[in-house]
Amino acid sequence: MRRTAFFISDSTGITAEVMGESLLSHFRDIDFKRHSLSFIDCESKALFAVEQINRAADEDGQAPIIFETLISQNLRDIILSSKGFCVDVINTFLAPLEKALDAPSSYNIGRPKIATENDRYNRRIEAIHFALNNDDGGRLNRYCDADVILIGVSRSGKTPTSLYLALQFGIYAANYPLTEDDLESTGLPKALKEHQAKLFGLTIDPDRLSAIRSERLDDSHYSSHRQCRREVEETLAMFETYNIPIIDTTDISIEEISTRIINQTGIKRHFK
Repeated sequence: MRRTAFFISDSTGITAEVMGESLLSHFRDIDFKRHSLSFIDCESKALFAVEQINRAADEDGQAPIIFETLISQNLRDIILSSKGFCVDVINTFLAPLEKALDAPSSYNIGRPKIATENDRYNRRIEAIHFALNNDDGGRLNRYCDADVILIGVSRSGKTPTSLYLALQFGIYAANYPLTEDDLESTGLPKALKEHQAKLFGLTIDPDRLSAIRSERLDDSHYSSHRQCRREVEETLAMFETYNIPIIDTTDISIEEISTRIINQTGIKRHFK
């Protein structure tokens, strides 16, 4: 079964997409064709969006699902005139919240104003830069500034998890790839020894690891089942020896991996 979904916003569209995707994830038997229409901040853009929605409705023979975060009632009315089924992401929750708080909200049309002195914004940018600069053991001398150091074999999910922790929570996350040379030794890699309390291990099913590596280097020693199994087994032995907490990343999302790391370590979230 196929349906079309639109995410429409007068700003970046991130809120519409996050909320919409969360709701659509509960309908796994439906294959959604997605369209994101951001910065719909004038009538001409709203009318163009309606044209796309109506075209999709005619092609599908069914009403597209629309998730919108438009503040302007005029623009919302234009979108409502389309052949789509509209979900008002903001007012669905905002109106009851205004009533509960007995206070009006301050509607803000368009992009939220982010001042350079905004601590949350600055922390997010700094954390992202830290994750990028300390990816795959990039700068070993900055580990003293890290909130957490993710370790694991190549392609076990270290980089995307580090970036998600930075973007979503402002956490300074470094990551270090365990190589064959590291695993042949009986001890922790030299760069990690004095930061053992910050270490968190990522492991993965060897067959899944082989499949991921094969997409990058097929029919290679690097992606062979034998090599992947050996690396995973030796990594797990290292984690057990040094009592390093671990997560199996095989079948869980980056969001879940990150949340579990925070819960298991007690790392401070700089924002939620």
